[in-house]
Amino acid sequence: MAPLRSARRRPGNRMHRAAMLLIAIIAGVGVLPGVAMAAPAGGQQLNAADMTLLNGVRLAGLWEMPAGQMAAEKGQSAKVREIGAGIAGEHQRLDQLVVDAANKLGASIPSEPTAEQKGWLSEMQKASGARFDQIFVTRLRVAHGKIFPVIGAVRASTRDATVRKLCEEANGFVMHHMQMLESTGLVRWPELPPAALPAPGQDGLLAAASANTGPQVGVSSTVVWLVFLAALGTGGIATYRMLRRS
Repeated sequence: MAPLRSARRRPGNRMHRAAMLLIAIIAGVGVLPGVAMAAPAGGQQLNAADMTLLNGVRLAGLWEMPAGQMAAEKGQSAKVREIGAGIAGEHQRLDQLVVDAANKLGASIPSEPTAEQKGWLSEMQKASGARFDQIFVTRLRVAHGKIFPVIGAVRASTRDATVRKLCEEANGFVMHHMQMLESTGLVRWPELPPAALPAPGQDGLLAAASANTGPQVGVSSTVVWLVFLAALGTGGIATYRMLRRS
């Protein structure tokens, strides 16, 4: 009969475990510091530019839908009435797209127009005839001209696929609306605000890239090193005790 063995761990096992622990700690030197530079598992959070796009498209619909409906009813020319109905209908579709995008992203967007936009609607309500047609075309053409470059800038820099898709959809609607408004012949080109271009000598693309890096989500390198050193110290003490007992 083979002799029974004691249930007590043999010195050789202790030495083996100590060696494995030291190897694991040393391996951590090359692994843990790299965590500080790793990208987060989740997607990028929405930055200020993304929210500007969501809010801008939503606000446009909140006042341009009633403005278009007003033009469809009280526009003096048949052209303005037709364009008003078309813009109101398309903004209803675009508004649903931005609401769906905001719900998907968990973002809060406005539920009513700004005070300035309400003032434009009030101005239209008080106007009639040719004056109404002129105010309608002027106000909406200027507003579309302001949101148009925002859509392009956000589309070029956003990290979020949902925002990119919304930009592409909104771009088509806004371009079409500008073309319709311009077809009335009532756009006062000299009164349109000038384009916002980069200052001379500045690389606009590089400046935009620097400004839209967004918040860096990740683990601080200082925190990782502190955790690593604590683990190293704890492992070293445990290893010393195991070696001493053996």
